[in-house]
Amino acid sequence: MKTLFDLPLQAPDNSPVTAAQLYQLMMKREAEFSQVIEQQATAIQQRDNLIRLLEEQLRLAKIQRFAATSEKQAFQIDLFDEAELEAALDELADQINTEDESKKPRPKKRQRGFSDKLERIRIELPLSEDEKAGALRTFFSKVKEELEFIPAKMNVLEYWQEKAVFVTGTGDSIKETLIGAPRPIHPLGKCHASVSLLTHILISKYADGLPLYRLESIFKRYEGDVNRTNMAHWIIRLEAVFKPLLNLMREAQNSSDYLQADETRIQVLKEDGRSAQSKSWMWVIRGGPPDKPAVLFTYDTSRGGGVPEYLLDDFSGILQCDGYSAYALVCTKNGLVRIGCWDHVRRKFVEAVKAADTGKIGGKNAHPTMADMALSKINKLYRIERKIADWSDEKKYEARQQLSLPVLNELKIWLDKNTHRAMKGGSTRKAMDYALNQWDTLIGYCEHGYLNISNVLAENAIRPFVIGRKAWLFADTPAGAAASAACYSLVETAKANGLEPYAYIRYVMEHIGAADTLEKWEALLPWNVPLEKFAKK
Repeated sequence: MKTLFDLPLQAPDNSPVTAAQLYQLMMKREAEFSQVIEQQATAIQQRDNLIRLLEEQLRLAKIQRFAATSEKQAFQIDLFDEAELEAALDELADQINTEDESKKPRPKKRQRGFSDKLERIRIELPLSEDEKAGALRTFFSKVKEELEFIPAKMNVLEYWQEKAVFVTGTGDSIKETLIGAPRPIHPLGKCHASVSLLTHILISKYADGLPLYRLESIFKRYEGDVNRTNMAHWIIRLEAVFKPLLNLMREAQNSSDYLQADETRIQVLKEDGRSAQSKSWMWVIRGGPPDKPAVLFTYDTSRGGGVPEYLLDDFSGILQCDGYSAYALVCTKNGLVRIGCWDHVRRKFVEAVKAADTGKIGGKNAHPTMADMALSKINKLYRIERKIADWSDEKKYEARQQLSLPVLNELKIWLDKNTHRAMKGGSTRKAMDYALNQWDTLIGYCEHGYLNISNVLAENAIRPFVIGRKAWLFADTPAGAAASAACYSLVETAKANGLEPYAYIRYVMEHIGAADTLEKWEALLPWNVPLEKFAKK
């Protein structure tokens, strides 16, 4: 590029340059140079922003890989008066205390020692005859308790059917009639696995996260020859057995007015027309009438809006979910009310805090970030929710109207004012934009006392699947993925209803083969089984 000193001092007609022409030429070149400098400054700024973004992503990647997963803030900023908040909550509780004091649950006594539900075996340690010779009296006192574990044991059940022979007729028309004792109906018909073994396989994989190859080796230790292929086939066959029961759960679930939804990926190796690396999805819907909660998993190759559309076809009410667009589509099409999840918002700000360059924690250069400021305001909402967790729906509604809404309004004003100050493309800016874009749904939980501030119940229900996936990694076939969805549904629905999963599923297995009427199927629903027998200890 030529500089001003390289320019000829002649006019185009080779006549001497006048002072006015020289001035105009210098002004023109100055404007051009200013433009070049501005372009270079812009390029440098873009480069610096890119470097900051890459550094931020690198810090977050390192933290996610090597650091603890705690969401505790490095800077616990108090942007509100804790004492003032506690006083406001206590005052509100006194003002709207509409419940009888006698109805308040008493605090549970601290459990000391082992559970009283366990069988106790007395082991006496007597003195010898010489040691107690001449004693006035002897007595036993308990000095110690130990918890004993009895290893599993495998047996072979031999069914011997008693049969009776009856003779009818006389002479040449004599006939023999054979009658046998009724046999228990096995849920899979011809199958050499007992109901207890099938139940143990389901619980081990879908409640305890053990892959089938590990179960195979465990059974070998007990002289049980059960290979993983047979176990997989049994599980797949059970999906069709459980389907009518799961359909009844779906009907009960969609009859309610409040559901929560979430989804996570699953890899299925042998899907027609798709590579083994393709992502499929496990959807979960949690909710139902207050006394009939259900947690239903559904496998699908798609993450599109068509899946929640058919899952929620008969539902009309409030759906709580994250900001994924597929949920917005089904809510618009089916006329559902959608409310957001503050856990997702908070998690984005936590990631922004971790990714931010705040200097050495605890050092002189350490400083809070805008993400720290936002988290402190959000934590106030959670503090209110923890305080009112045991209140009635009416009291919760009052507390949210009087305390939560002002905090939400303050946070909204702060976000509007400070979002433009955060770097575009950065974690903090993404978190702030997400909160503002989802704002109308995020404040929805304040409209009713029975709603939750977050989608945590659905996330907790899907977590066992995510943990189990780390062990078994993938499903081999779509049939296996669908069977897994059915089994997870039974396990998590049992938990949601306060039932011990093994006991409930075994009860279902023992009775489902004889279920030939609607009444018998309904008797197998978790809220209809004898709770005193199957409730969690």
